[in-house]
Amino acid sequence: MRLLIILLLVLTPLRAMAAGVDDLARLLRIDDLAEALHQEGLQHGAALDAELLDGQGGDHWAGEVATIYDAAALALAVRTALSEHLTGEQIAAAIAFYDTPRGREIVTLELSARQALRDPDTESAARGLWLGMKRRGDMPEPLADIARYIEVNDLIQLNVESAMSASYAFLTGLADGGALDLTPAERLDQVRGEAAATRAETEDWLFAYLLLAYRPLAPEDLRAYVGFCETPAGQALNRALFQGFGAIYPEISYRLGRQLAAEMLASDI
Repeated sequence: MRLLIILLLVLTPLRAMAAGVDDLARLLRIDDLAEALHQEGLQHGAALDAELLDGQGGDHWAGEVATIYDAAALALAVRTALSEHLTGEQIAAAIAFYDTPRGREIVTLELSARQALRDPDTESAARGLWLGMKRRGDMPEPLADIARYIEVNDLIQLNVESAMSASYAFLTGLADGGALDLTPAERLDQVRGEAAATRAETEDWLFAYLLLAYRPLAPEDLRAYVGFCETPAGQALNRALFQGFGAIYPEISYRLGRQLAAEMLASDI
């Protein structure tokens, strides 16, 4: 009986923690985000087909890309990171923010903007808006808060690091698949050589995306969001999300490179 009581005392907080992670994942719409990333992966695969396979990849290549960018695997990686890198108190604080009309609106706007940017015309317009502001030195009301949001969450640096890791993994997949003759050191040099361009592209994409997402948001709501991001819970959540995606995207990129190599070599036979 004593052992049973001890087990119950241990398991009860764990069950509460798991329930909290599920609630937070639901509020963040992780499944919807994973599906959006899956669709972005399909677009990326189609671009690789056009650029490197002369458009001959067909249904086989499209099916392989769909499997590599598996939405369920993406969602699981994020849920695992939330569970492993957030405390119960941090999960509760995040739920308290997102389980409100303001929090739900922010998540919806972020997801809707991400989906909208899959349309080339929408992305071009969003980039044009940002680049025009950047060129003129404009500082409309949302922009200062967006800049602060990016700074607080270190979004440029974290995204650059993620992009470089994914790029190296992709090149390694190509090399291991026999379609690229570069040593690990040469692959690393290539990725590092593209760092400045990656940073510039990341900055432009982030500002274009966030301007599109947050322009409908009331200024006080955006400031409240930045304020939450500055809290220990907000900082921990941001790190956990990057750790989740950081755990799976190099694997995805490697598999994509390896499969692309197989397709390229098969087309040469």
